[in-house]
Amino acid sequence: MSAAIASLASYGSDSDSENESESNTSIKKVDPDDPDATAHLKPLQSGPTMSLAVLNSAPEVAVKEAVETGIHLDPSLKEVTYNPTYETMFAPEFGPTNPYKSQQMSAPRNMLSGYAEPAHVNDFMFEQQRRTFSTYGYALDPSVDTHEASSCSYIGAVEEAEKNKGLTVFESGQKKPEKRKKVKGGDAGEIDSFLGPWAKYVDEKDVAKPSEEEQKELDEITAKRQKKGRNEDEAPGEEKTILHVKDMYDYQGRSYLHVPQDVGVNLRSADAPDKCYLPKKQIHVWSGHTKGVSAIRLYPRSGHLLLSSSMDCKIKLWEVYGERRCLRTFIGHSKAVRDICFNNSGTQFLSAAYDRYLKLWDSETGQCISRFTNRKVPYCVKFNPDEDKQNLFVAGMSDKKIVQWDIRTSEVVQEYDRHLGAVNTITFVDENRRFVSTSDDKSLRVWEWDIPVDFKYIAEPSMHSMPAVTLSPNGKWLACQSMDNQILIFGAQNRFRLNKKKIFKGHMVAGYACQVDFSPDMSYVVSGDADGKLNIWDWKTTKLYHRIKAHDKVCISALWHPHETSKVITCGWDGQIKLWD
Repeated sequence: MSAAIASLASYGSDSDSENESESNTSIKKVDPDDPDATAHLKPLQSGPTMSLAVLNSAPEVAVKEAVETGIHLDPSLKEVTYNPTYETMFAPEFGPTNPYKSQQMSAPRNMLSGYAEPAHVNDFMFEQQRRTFSTYGYALDPSVDTHEASSCSYIGAVEEAEKNKGLTVFESGQKKPEKRKKVKGGDAGEIDSFLGPWAKYVDEKDVAKPSEEEQKELDEITAKRQKKGRNEDEAPGEEKTILHVKDMYDYQGRSYLHVPQDVGVNLRSADAPDKCYLPKKQIHVWSGHTKGVSAIRLYPRSGHLLLSSSMDCKIKLWEVYGERRCLRTFIGHSKAVRDICFNNSGTQFLSAAYDRYLKLWDSETGQCISRFTNRKVPYCVKFNPDEDKQNLFVAGMSDKKIVQWDIRTSEVVQEYDRHLGAVNTITFVDENRRFVSTSDDKSLRVWEWDIPVDFKYIAEPSMHSMPAVTLSPNGKWLACQSMDNQILIFGAQNRFRLNKKKIFKGHMVAGYACQVDFSPDMSYVVSGDADGKLNIWDWKTTKLYHRIKAHDKVCISALWHPHETSKVITCGWDGQIKLWD
């Protein structure tokens, strides 16, 4: 070992000398025969060697292979993925037994206090026995079948149970109803025989009764009245029409439905006038109705004809240009006509009346094509404006429903039943995909077509009923005549919000469904009122610009002609229709 250390020291000194004199370095070769040179390569010599015994201190454990082949099975397992042998299934558990585990602890239990067997007891029976036990001190033994119950099947106060014959708290509390004394004049509980609280003081001799002849006559009058009323309600009025012009067709074979070309205005154009002006004077009066006019409608697109409905049960068609004659009268309702509506082409129109009938008429021939009724009064009627749905129309009824009919089958195809009051108006919005309805329940509801659940419901505590609604020419706004003497503007797209900056006031309309309208260029808003005046507001500033005394009674409707700059048509309960320019 000393030789090895010496050789390492000489190696270190040699390396130092190499660093000091790099030019005179020389490498010494090792002689294999020199024992000192090879001493560090030999292993060290130690004392006598001894062998040690192998000791494995790791405990015996169950390896994965042994478990999988079935030597041990955990008793808490719910699922076994192999087929264990009989010995594996019934082998004892691993580990020492718990010396402190009693028989009660080792018993299976499914609740804190032990093991409860599943049993079904009716809720009423359980409550009945619980109350009986808490009141009388006994109850049926739940471990014994109730069909085999006897005196020994009770728990608690068995003697008390035998004394009461096992009656429960419900049975023992019942008392036999006492017989009421009969009172002269009958009992109030017996409605048919009850003559009132003073009957016992009245002597039958003093009561005046009709004689047999008089009673027979009274019965006949009552029967006639009932029969007459029933026939009037059930039978629709006879339809007929009167043509008021000499020739129905002109020299070219064109009827009055043909749009005239020589009136100074292009009635075929869909464009509105660029600028509208306030009407100042009355230029014509259409008179022919004997009672108040309820509604007026212009012919679709062109507006060259005017349709009017009245409380005299008649509907009349008038010329707007030329001689402004009454062209035809449609007779067929037995009571006042409430609303009218043209289809898109103007060849047909619907009428709704208080005789509970809706009737479809031909505008040219005056023929009644169809009748519709559901035994309720229709308050408003509207054709679906879509070209592919011209066979469908909706009507707001007095029984809170909106009913949809198909004119091809004369059957009800849909009912919208969500309002809480009679439906007053129906207005189509959003490219005719939706419609807005207002009602006597002071709410506004928005519906998807053919879906009988409203997707928008607007009702505020401050809102009043809105019995007249009009869509603006650009389709963005709804003008609603509110019963608190103001016109409210709701957005007709998306959210249907109330525009609080656009509220038109200054007229008196409470109690009347005065129709509102817009000028074609959206500059003005027009409406009648209860005093018979025509009111005109500025759309931008909401200021009342002009007021004209138009009618002697209520001015129920005002229409601004869609192709004219300043022509407004009004109608009133004085039976007249007037044209203003």
